[in-house]
Amino acid sequence: MIGTKSKAKSTNSHDIEVGQRIRARRMAQGMSQTELGNLLGVTFQQVQKYEKGVNRVGAGRLVRVAEALDVPVSFFFGATDVSSEETRAILGFLDTSYSLRLLRAFSRIPHGEVQRAVVDLVESIAPEKARAPFSGRTARAEL
Repeated sequence: MIGTKSKAKSTNSHDIEVGQRIRARRMAQGMSQTELGNLLGVTFQQVQKYEKGVNRVGAGRLVRVAEALDVPVSFFFGATDVSSEETRAILGFLDTSYSLRLLRAFSRIPHGEVQRAVVDLVESIAPEKARAPFSGRTARAEL
């Protein structure tokens, strides 16, 4: 088909979810967009576009993202022990200004008993439905 324009592929909800998971993991690792971009050989603006779902992440690049963030590629496609509705709620929270403040403050707390106490406190004031997916499993086991 010579002379015809190739139609640019637009992003969809899957690209947005992959981007949100990249952002969540990057933040959990305490890594900046610039640092991740340097590891991937792209600018922080490109990382930002991936995270917002504005640009698609190609398969090869996603493998490099997974390596840089120390997770399996399946992490970006919902391979968690939490339902997709709960995952969307959690990832939606990461788009709030409070989430970044909370993550930054929590990352400055020394690992161990104090972090566990903070998690226990937050869980004690969170509604039971919101606590159920994490009660005693992964989130606490990593502390």
